Amino acid sequence: MALKVIKEQCTGCGLCVQVCPYNAIRLNDDGIAEVLESCILCGQCVDSCPMKALLMEEKHGEEATGYRGVMVFVEHEFGRINHVSFELLGKGRDLADKLTAPLCAMVIGDGAKDMAKEVGTYDVDEIYVVDAPHLREYQTNSYVREAENIINGYKPEIVLIGATTLGRDFAGALATRLETGLTADCTELDIDPERGLLMQTRPAFGGNIMATILCPYKRPQMSTVRPKVMPMPEKVTKDGARIIGIEPVSTPKDLLISILDFIKDTAGTVNLADADVIVSGGRGMKGPENFKMLLELAQLLGGAVGASRAAVDSGWIPYAHQVGQTGRTVRPKLYIACGISGAIQHLAGMQTSDIIVAINKDPEAPIFKVANYGIVGDLFKIVPEMIRQLKERKEKARS
Repeated sequence: MALKVIKEQCTGCGLCVQVCPYNAIRLNDDGIAEVLESCILCGQCVDSCPMKALLMEEKHGEEATGYRGVMVFVEHEFGRINHVSFELLGKGRDLADKLTAPLCAMVIGDGAKDMAKEVGTYDVDEIYVVDAPHLREYQTNSYVREAENIINGYKPEIVLIGATTLGRDFAGALATRLETGLTADCTELDIDPERGLLMQTRPAFGGNIMATILCPYKRPQMSTVRPKVMPMPEKVTKDGARIIGIEPVSTPKDLLISILDFIKDTAGTVNLADADVIVSGGRGMKGPENFKMLLELAQLLGGAVGASRAAVDSGWIPYAHQVGQTGRTVRPKLYIACGISGAIQHLAGMQTSDIIVAINKDPEAPIFKVANYGIVGDLFKIVPEMIRQLKERKEKARS
C-alpha cells in the first residue's frame, strides 16, 4: 500500500494535517499536502479530504509462485523439545489441511535425528533434519543459515515459530534474510478461503484492538505464536513421517561466540506455563500482604499464583507471575481471577483456559464476559471461605 497525493486536486485546506494522529502529513512551501515517513497508512486523511486529493494505492508486487505447504521450526534446549513446537504442529496440521498441502517440520541441532523421531509421533508429513555437533547450542547466525537453506530448497508458503525468547530472535533474523514479512505474537491463525492467504491475528495498539494481517506478495508467510495459545495436539499411530537429512551449510567458523557455560535462572521458581491451576490477583488485592491467601489457595489446589500487570507494576508480586500480553500466556485447566477487572491485555494471556472463575465486587467487570463462573462479592470473604472448605474436605479425606 502507498499513500499518493494528487497535486492537481489539493487545495491546501489542511484538513488532512489536522486529522492525522501520527503527524505524518504536512503542507509544503507550495501549500500542497506532503506525506512523511512516519505514515502508517491508516487512511484517516483519505476519508477527510473533501477534494479527493489523497489516494491509497495498492502496490501489486510480483506474485510469489512455487511455494507450497506449512513448515514448523522445532525449538529445543538441552535435547528437550519446547512444547510450543508441538502446539504449532497441531495448528500447522489444521492450516495444511485447509490448503490441501503437506505439513513439514525442521529440526536443527546436535542430536536432531533423535529429536525428529519424537516429532514424527505427531501428524506431520516430512521432517527436515540438520544434525551437526557445532549446532548443539542455538546461535542466531548458524541456525538462520541452516533454516534459510531448508526454506529456499523446500519453499513452504507458511513458516510457524514459537514466540519464545529464542524464537523471537530467530524469527526476526530469518525473515530479514528471506526478505519477507513477519507477524509476531499471533493469537489466532486461519486461512482466507477466497485467496488462500494466512490470516494472522494479533493484539495491536496496546492490546486495545485485534488486527488481522495478510502477506499477499512475499513468501513464506511467517508468524510467531506464544506458548499455550494453541491447544496441544494428540499423537498419531499412523506410519511415521519421512525424515530427510540435510547437509549443514554452516561450519564451526560461523559461530560468532563461544558458550562456556549455562547458569540456570533461579530468580523465579514459578512455572505458570505448565500449571494446571492458576490463582491470579489484580489491583483488587489492595497490597502485597494479601497475596499470601492466594498462595495458600493455589497450594491447596496444587497450582501456582499469577497476577495482573497492575499488581506487578505496583510492586506487590514479581514479574515472573504476570499473566497477559506483556507477561505469560497460560492455558490451565482452572484459572481463578481474584480482583482482576479483565483488561483486554490480561484476557489475551488467559482466555483460552479450560475453566475461568472470576471473583470481583463489580458486576460489570469485563472479566465476567469470559468467565465460566462468576462470583460477585468481596474476595476477602470469598477466598478465605474457599480455603476453609478445601482444608475441611482434605481433613475428611484423610480420616
